[in-house]
This record gives sequence, structure tokens and C-alpha cells, in this order.
Amino acid sequence: MREPSPGLAERLRSITFDLAGSGSRARIEKLTPPRNEYGVDPYGLDIDFALAAVAPFVWLYRRYFRVELHGVERVPADGRVLLVANHSGQLPFDAAMIAVGLLVEKDPPRFARALVERWVPTLPFVSSFFARIGQVVGTPENARRLLAAGEAILVFPEGVRGLNKPFRERYRLRRFSAGFLRLALEAGAPIVPIGVVGAEEQSPAIAEIAPLARLLGLPAFPITATLVPFPLPTRYHVHFGEPLRFAGSPDDDEAEIERRVAEVQAAVQALLDQGLAARRGVFR
Repeated sequence: MREPSPGLAERLRSITFDLAGSGSRARIEKLTPPRNEYGVDPYGLDIDFALAAVAPFVWLYRRYFRVELHGVERVPADGRVLLVANHSGQLPFDAAMIAVGLLVEKDPPRFARALVERWVPTLPFVSSFFARIGQVVGTPENARRLLAAGEAILVFPEGVRGLNKPFRERYRLRRFSAGFLRLALEAGAPIVPIGVVGAEEQSPAIAEIAPLARLLGLPAFPITATLVPFPLPTRYHVHFGEPLRFAGSPDDDEAEIERRVAEVQAAVQALLDQGLAARRGVFR
């Protein structure tokens, strides 16, 4: 990936801090991930590059989606944690808005590591970019290492089934996979449920062309009401729930694991229901 010029990179970082608000530079610059001789952490995160690269997403956060966070103080200030959210909107702007919110709104800020689908790094230029902004492929090995290092991991147990669901099924969660719960038990990590309201309406899917998706090697190829991939300026409301802590072993009986997974899914659904009841409108 071509490096931005030093002047451009510094300008983008200034935009990030300006949009983030008063005192953001002092808060965010306290983030000091370990660096090797190449200036990156063990997963490729380059914090200086990341603060420049997120400038467009901070603009989306502040000016386009006008994100409101509710209960962000419930995210632990440090230590290992799994952030478990619903997924929607055809393109993963929900992940970006959660991560930006934790970076620019939380004090002290937290750097969330999203576990991305294994097919994502196969896209041109995406693999190196994602690594440099701190995101990692969602393998169990990567997740274990991140939790052992005290990181905050952002996961979407619905996967692409949630991201690409049709508009008529908005805010109806797809069944959560159990991998995140086993990781939490293994690491002794709390789980913070998150309900994202607003992303479902950003790119309403009216149909899907499955043969084209297979041809392109994509999990889905939806046709949206806007006919373009860029989202509508819906207003995001991101609701953080109380941390959930579970005792036990990742090798517990399957029925017991599924019961706990269902408990987390119910917590996310409750946040969605509360958020939908409270919001004034899709664009307000």
C-alpha cells in the first residue's frame, strides 16, 4: 500500500482530532500499543497510520450518521473484553461506527479489534489496510492471542447472514454462532452486548443475485433500494448493555453453551427493542 505523504498524513490526523472534539488529541494519544522495529504491533497495527486513515470514518460518525452512544461507560476501561453486536446494512459501517465511538467518545478511549470474515482480506488492497488499522481475520487463534493481550474484540455472531438480510427482516436477529461464547469462557472475558439501531435502514435490500455472488466469490450480492452501495444518512444509535460474565468451560455440554449464547442474543435483542422504541425517526 502506498504511503501518504507526511504532510497529508498529519493533515488527516488533525481532521480526526478536530472532528473527534475538544480534548480528543490528549485522550487518543494516550493509546500506546506495543511497536516492533517497523513501528507496528504484532498484528500490523500502525497507530499513526490508523489515526490518519480513520478521518473519513470520523466524518461519517459525526456528520453523516450523527451517531449517538448510549451506555458506553459500561465498556470496561481496560482488560480483555468481547463486544458482541448485531450486524446489518449490507456494508459494515456498523463495525466502523462502534470502533470510532470507542475511540473518540470513551474516556479513556479503547481500540476495538474487529474480527473480519476470512474472505475479506482476499479483496484487492484490503488485507494490508485492515492490518494497519488494527483489524484481524477472525480465526480462533487470533482471537485467543488478542484476549490474552488484554484487547477489546468486536464480534458479530450473525456473520454475513445478519449483514445481508432482507429489509423485511430488519432488527430480527439471525441465530448467533457459539464461537464467541467459547472464547469468552476460555479467556475469562466479560461480554458487552451492543444493539445498533439505524444501520438496518441505510441500504435496504430488496433482492439478492446469488449466482453473481458465487461468480464473484462473495457471500452475497444484494440489490438495494438505492441501487448504489453508499448508505443513506440514517441516524445511528448504539446501545451498550451491562457486561455479562459466565463461569464454566468452553468444553461444557453443547446445550449449556447454547443456553448462554441465547442469553447474550436476548440481551442484544432487548437493546434493539429499547432503542427502536426510544428513537424519534430513522433520520432523526
